[in-house]
Amino acid sequence: MMSDTYCPDCKKNTEVVCDHAAGDTVCSECGLVLEARSIDETSEWRTFADDSGDHDPNRVGGPVNPLLGDAALSTVISRATNGANVDMSLTRLQNRGGDPDRALVLAFKTISSMADRLSLVTTIKDRASEIYKRLEDQKCTRGRNLEALVAACIYIACRQESKPRTVKEICSIVAGATKKEIGRAKEFIVKQLKVEKGESMEMGTIHAGDYLRRFCSNLGMSNEEVKAVQETVQKAGNFDIRRSPISIAAAIIFMITQLSESKKPLRDISLATTVAEGTIKNAYKDLYPHATKIIPEWYSKERDLKNLSSPKS
Repeated sequence: MMSDTYCPDCKKNTEVVCDHAAGDTVCSECGLVLEARSIDETSEWRTFADDSGDHDPNRVGGPVNPLLGDAALSTVISRATNGANVDMSLTRLQNRGGDPDRALVLAFKTISSMADRLSLVTTIKDRASEIYKRLEDQKCTRGRNLEALVAACIYIACRQESKPRTVKEICSIVAGATKKEIGRAKEFIVKQLKVEKGESMEMGTIHAGDYLRRFCSNLGMSNEEVKAVQETVQKAGNFDIRRSPISIAAAIIFMITQLSESKKPLRDISLATTVAEGTIKNAYKDLYPHATKIIPEWYSKERDLKNLSSPKS
């Protein structure tokens, strides 16, 4: 391959020859090696596939996984297709030996699938995989519902990463486990990991504000309404409202939307927050006496607080 490059011996631009086999760049006039052992960074589109018709030039496996025994770097002998003449004894020997990480690989795939359906970030996915690996190391997963354990690992990972999801949200994308089974699996995991470390497992504290962005987005609320909800939640923390954080979040969303032009029906809020309508009403009843103190003045001064429905109605 010929190209023009400046040669320090010739003191001018000369044609050079690129020898890809040796990795040298040589001046065509004086023979000076201008560059040695250069690396070709372009794509290599040769294929090493057999006659099975597979001409995919990619020759890499999956990413390295430090949670697996061989870091996912082991060689897998695939079965021949289209009757290709391949020694099947290698495949039989591989199958006979078994894969000690087969259960882990299946669990990690299930975690990845569930995390993608919940739109979770990679850090949460990795944390859930680490939790399951610790369970597997204790040999306590055999005979238990895999999907319930995986869902519980994701629930705990979300809390530890300060991005909590409700059990109902996780249950909605799990086909093989009920809400009660996921709850039991969560308690089992906390108990087992407590035995492993000899101390209580840190789960992270849940606050009502942790759910607001997602719930408000699901309801299509405006930026002004979202800001009002966030400030109301912060002020509500100064009062002794003995309700769960998710119930308080749902009730405050219901309270703020009543003062806006786009009022949201209680049923829509219940669906978006996965909180029962009756639970939202009970939390709203506890918050209603403090409405004038918790709703921001900049939001309420342009709106009549009398528009708030009485909890008795």
